[in-house]
Amino acid sequence: MGFIKAALTTALLGSHQAMATLQPITMKGAKFFYENGTQFYMKGVAYQQEVGAAGEVTSQKYLDPLADTKNCAKDIPLLAELKTNTIRTYAIDPTADHDECMALLDKAGIYVIADLGEPAKSINRDDPVWDIDLFKRYTDVIDALSPYSNVIGFFAGNEVSNNASNTPASAFVKAAVRDTKAYIAKKQEDGGRWMGVGYAANDDPNIRVPSAHYFNCGEEKEAIDFWGYNIYSWCGTSSFEKSGFDKQTEFFRNYSVPVFFAEYGCNVGDSPPGAEGRLWEDTLALYSDKMTDVWSGGIVYMYHQEENDYGLVKVGSGAPEKLDNFGVLKTQIAKVDPTQTSIEDYQPTNSAQACPAISEDWQVAGNALPPTPDSSLCECMFSSLSCVPASSLAIKSYGSIFGFICENSPESCDGIKADTAAGVYGPYGGCTGEQKLGYVMNEYYKNLDEAADACDFEGQADIVKAPSVASTCTAALSSASAAAANAGTATGASSSSTSSSGATKSSNPAVPGARMERMMSVGDFAVGLYLLVAMGAGGAMVLL
Repeated sequence: MGFIKAALTTALLGSHQAMATLQPITMKGAKFFYENGTQFYMKGVAYQQEVGAAGEVTSQKYLDPLADTKNCAKDIPLLAELKTNTIRTYAIDPTADHDECMALLDKAGIYVIADLGEPAKSINRDDPVWDIDLFKRYTDVIDALSPYSNVIGFFAGNEVSNNASNTPASAFVKAAVRDTKAYIAKKQEDGGRWMGVGYAANDDPNIRVPSAHYFNCGEEKEAIDFWGYNIYSWCGTSSFEKSGFDKQTEFFRNYSVPVFFAEYGCNVGDSPPGAEGRLWEDTLALYSDKMTDVWSGGIVYMYHQEENDYGLVKVGSGAPEKLDNFGVLKTQIAKVDPTQTSIEDYQPTNSAQACPAISEDWQVAGNALPPTPDSSLCECMFSSLSCVPASSLAIKSYGSIFGFICENSPESCDGIKADTAAGVYGPYGGCTGEQKLGYVMNEYYKNLDEAADACDFEGQADIVKAPSVASTCTAALSSASAAAANAGTATGASSSSTSSSGATKSSNPAVPGARMERMMSVGDFAVGLYLLVAMGAGGAMVLL
């Protein structure tokens, strides 16, 4: 195997341009197309092994599947055996070398859709923030993968808002969509190519409709390029109607961008239980004429057999072992022959959805987003402060100080406020934790007339006697000051006592096969060090 792998990679490698044999994928309206105008349907498999799944002891938070040439060389032939043309990865290391795996995938005719986050750097549903550090992580991933023609695009979030209790997090994901799309657009201006940015949603019955509408509404530059649906409603022996696929297909019939199953493959239902009981009847339905007019295919969850029992292949130190449901899927996928539409003959008529109204189940206004993280503005602000965190202050102590200030002096926190229901955001919400803490400390200090003990916090803050602010900062700081004042006077929209009629409720059955715990579901295990979200005029703070 080592000799074969070496021969393959030697033949395939060279410059990125030399290895790029696959046509780039593009989109028009609600469909994907190859560069030559032929319609593209995803026949995908989720491909990312969980840390420690193979028995190794490691301190790593995730394993980059595109940087492990040995495993790529073993796994890609099996993916090709399933007629896979797309894999989804959930976390990659942008500093790693991906040339060999991407070359092997390219040779096998396989494209990549990659999630932009990773366990410690992603938008956390309970503590959402869109800041400088996250923006850099996301753009680093784009930079790492953009040279490869077999990259379709990226997910800015995966199931970040997964029920009615955490819908405010969607505002931060959509801000990430806006800013990463703008970053890719700039690369296009400099000679790059189109790559899409989308969102992968779960199938929660209360928010499935407003969520889909929200990410598709508004200006095109702020809306998703594609919608991924993690759906597990077809379990065992089922049908187009019983699974709810009919209702989902009808709902998305008027959607203006491509939609596909970002994960599917229920492991509940017929015997035997787990992955080996899967019949893959949903695969036949997905590529049938009932669905292909709306859906652009899907991504099977998942390649690796692990504790959650969703695998197609059991991997270890030796050769991968194909499980029985691998063979079933292979048989089913060989039967599909989706109807094709050429790009010339396709004339899109769908338009973007209307933004959802504020309701009990949806607490995000559609008319505003958190600001683009601006490191220059944040540095200007921090340089202007007279009261700053002590250099010895530990990050773990930030929360208690934030809590004290924002409870006792809510106006001191206006500049980092986020009221998603009102669509009001302070100008400094995208700054680093230290910069945001410095801002609220300084505002508190000023609001107490710069009393000596107002910048102490038990020795955890220092007074800067002569702040030095560059002249280039003046205009930006003036504008930010006005924005902070506006955030302080804004009031949140009241939630309705009942859900809006038909907007957030659905008669579609609850999804029996939806997994409550997903390996690499970025929204689930992102670790936030701090967060401030001021909800409404009262400025109640949600703190870590």
